[in-house]
Amino acid sequence: QVQLVESGGGLVQAGGSLRLSCVASRSTISKNGIGWYRQAPGKQRELVARIGMAGSLRYADSVKGRFTISRDYAKNTVFLQMNRLKPEDTGVYYCNTWPTATILWGQGTQVTVSS
Repeated sequence: QVQLVESGGGLVQAGGSLRLSCVASRSTISKNGIGWYRQAPGKQRELVARIGMAGSLRYADSVKGRFTISRDYAKNTVFLQMNRLKPEDTGVYYCNTWPTATILWGQGTQVTVSS
């Protein structure tokens, strides 16, 4: 069963940075687009960044210029570098395939940004 394991979340003050990691099997990373999704308290899960199979990048307007998604094939990992964090970035962050989430959702990693 394919799994994705997210890590790197934590508590940070507004303006700070975190780097999230999504580890998966090599075939999952290399044969799929991968997205980072966020679920804020009381809200639906939303896509915040994605990297296409060929490397195209796209970001939600709310994180553009602050977040960077990247992929390391050697480590079977997709990263989400988050800078200049804001309280509204608080939520549980998940990774999954994109454009369709085909893998059972994992536990995610909690990001809490204090003001």
